[in-house]
Amino acid sequence: MKSVRRIAAALACALALAACGGPQTRVNDVRLGIALEPPNLDPTSGAAAATDEIVYANVFEGLTRIGAHGEVLPALAERWDISPDRLTYIFHLHEGVRFHDGTSCDAADVKFSLDRARAPESTNAQKGLFEPIASVEIVDPLTVKVTLTRPAGDFLFNMGWGDAVIVAPESAATNAVKPIGTGPFRFSRWLRGTQIELVRNPDYWGAPARLDAAIFVVIPDPAAAYAALLAGDIDSFPNFPAVELLPQIEGDPRFAIVIGTTEGETILAINNARKPFDDLRVRQAIAHAIDRKALILGASEGYGVPIGSHFPPHDPAYVDLTGTYPYDIAAGRRLLAEAGFPDGFKATMKLPPVAYARRGGEILAQQLKAIGIDVAIENVEWAQWLDQVFTNGDFDLTIVSHTEPRDIAIYGRDDYYFHYAKPAFKALMAELDLAADDAARRPILQAAQRMLAEDAVNGFLFQLPKIGVWNARLMGQWADAPVQANDLTAVYWREP
Repeated sequence: MKSVRRIAAALACALALAACGGPQTRVNDVRLGIALEPPNLDPTSGAAAATDEIVYANVFEGLTRIGAHGEVLPALAERWDISPDRLTYIFHLHEGVRFHDGTSCDAADVKFSLDRARAPESTNAQKGLFEPIASVEIVDPLTVKVTLTRPAGDFLFNMGWGDAVIVAPESAATNAVKPIGTGPFRFSRWLRGTQIELVRNPDYWGAPARLDAAIFVVIPDPAAAYAALLAGDIDSFPNFPAVELLPQIEGDPRFAIVIGTTEGETILAINNARKPFDDLRVRQAIAHAIDRKALILGASEGYGVPIGSHFPPHDPAYVDLTGTYPYDIAAGRRLLAEAGFPDGFKATMKLPPVAYARRGGEILAQQLKAIGIDVAIENVEWAQWLDQVFTNGDFDLTIVSHTEPRDIAIYGRDDYYFHYAKPAFKALMAELDLAADDAARRPILQAAQRMLAEDAVNGFLFQLPKIGVWNARLMGQWADAPVQANDLTAVYWREP
């Protein structure tokens, strides 16, 4: 009833705003709604997707970039050469690139950025991207030589992640609150708890942005998000949080509803290093307790594709492993008894403040109760989740979407928060790095998927959909999300 009253109040507010004529007409800016405020604006120093969703491709750029369909494109590097043994990459940089503070961007900045990301004291959340790098050398101001210790099949793709953007030594320490990049938009201001504003960079080295400004407005409440959209206070929700209200928007000519795919594997993450979850039988029991259809219906209004391992269904190498441990309460109870828990046990589930996690957590708690696991839910803020769960591994269970692209290799990292790091899996990842093309990589990726599924490392739930709702006149936004981004470089307003 409380949620119904909240939605009703939001609708009343929206109608009132509409009756008053709504907000003043803006000429050439865009207001985008976001559910989560990022903890900082430096994509090289944290794991929050909310950071990349604002600054990737807009404020910061890397040597390469990921396009709307997941393709690797030139960025600060206009081209590159690769040695026959795939151990040496020569990057040729664009001439005349400057940071937003007017300083030049050259080979020295590339070396600084890559060395900083892979340094022992680095706080980069994806240090594994840089692990293959043996050295970075300045050939001349516009040429950089990167030497690898071993072949890395996804190296160019990895250099297009937000974690690999190029920063300047003069501003690296303050990018968290005052980001200075090379992109088509410059940071303007951050009104904490309210909005983050970007403005067009008039001195951009490449094709200029078509928008004059972009304002990211923080609206964590789904009902309020719907109300803001209806009132015209928001032009676009690239990830619309009120999926239950989509039927009320469908058919309204003012709005476009775009259903796309993401790289977001939504999982019930399990701390494999903590008892009793270090027992395969316990994890298998959890897998049998999960009713994916009910979960998707309740947590995501039926949007989302079931997954049985940590891999996106749209990838050519995907294997459908949802039947590895089918929904079977009796099997779950039997496995718990075999593991020494005939009467079940208690556990804690820490949930970040995103709708799919909070809604999904309530459903999964009931499903796990059916096999005897009594789950206490602990709702935490995003910063707490990053600190307690992701960084320090202080958790039993959690729900999160891993939206990083091609990230199955995280299961081979010793210090990754769910603590799997099976030697046989590491061997597969080493074999993958040596594979020269997609044909050679596919069977390795499929073997890795099967290993994760059979070991029930996590509870694999569904692929997070990208549900965008925006003004029908707003053109150029991404339908899919191959990386964590709201790329505004090609966004513009169509004439009425």
